[in-house]
Amino acid sequence: MRAEERAGGLSRPEEIDFREGARAVRVVVADDQAVVREGIVMLLGLLAGVEVVGSARDGEEAVALTAELAPDVVLMDLRMPRCDGVEATRRIREGHPGTEIVVLTTYADDDSLFPALRAGARGYLTKDADGDEIVRALRDVTDGRAGLSPTVQRRLLEQLLERREGPERAGPSGGAGPGSADPDATAAPVAPEADGLTERETEVLVLVADGLSNQEIAGRLRISTATVKTHINNLFAKTGVRDRAQAVRYAYQHGLVRAPGRRVT
Repeated sequence: MRAEERAGGLSRPEEIDFREGARAVRVVVADDQAVVREGIVMLLGLLAGVEVVGSARDGEEAVALTAELAPDVVLMDLRMPRCDGVEATRRIREGHPGTEIVVLTTYADDDSLFPALRAGARGYLTKDADGDEIVRALRDVTDGRAGLSPTVQRRLLEQLLERREGPERAGPSGGAGPGSADPDATAAPVAPEADGLTERETEVLVLVADGLSNQEIAGRLRISTATVKTHINNLFAKTGVRDRAQAVRYAYQHGLVRAPGRRVT
């Protein structure tokens, strides 16, 4: 059985963009299912810039291996016996703050996502992630950024919007208050030229906010993935954002996207 099949569909990336000459990221893999754990270890062993230094069958072993090996990142499953991924994440972040946690799990529901992030996970991927996404998340968290999948980024922003809109939309009697207009009618759209963005860069930004990957954006706009990356790099520079999560937040804050999946027209 191929490594990608054993790892629940994880596939080898076509391109790796770790900086040339950079030290390999040292990783511990924690998963209670042997076939999945071994498959992930085999996959990571094929990736440039990644060194698997250990594997754990549960959260207890993950904490112990972190203390022994001081990895850069623990790739952490959530639902494990003895000590689950959330508790293991909390203990690792408290006792070994130099080690980052990237969750790699089957579950993307709120009951899994938010406790893991509150415990200190900086990255969160689901097991349908491909090799490129795993490499990107490892690179992001070791560089001090969030390593979140587009779906997770989107859910976090939805939660933020729900919290912001809640008190504004209810008056003293529970109805609409004087300053509680429909959010689709309050914010003014941003012109494509805002912050010097071209119309195409604005289109790419909106699709990033919609949770699309570079490949999906390329297909939607009928351009190459290399061109998508160029547009993303340009809009990052113009807007001053550092990663996709900040780009999504920028799109919401500036009125390019309001309700999830809805673009300002």
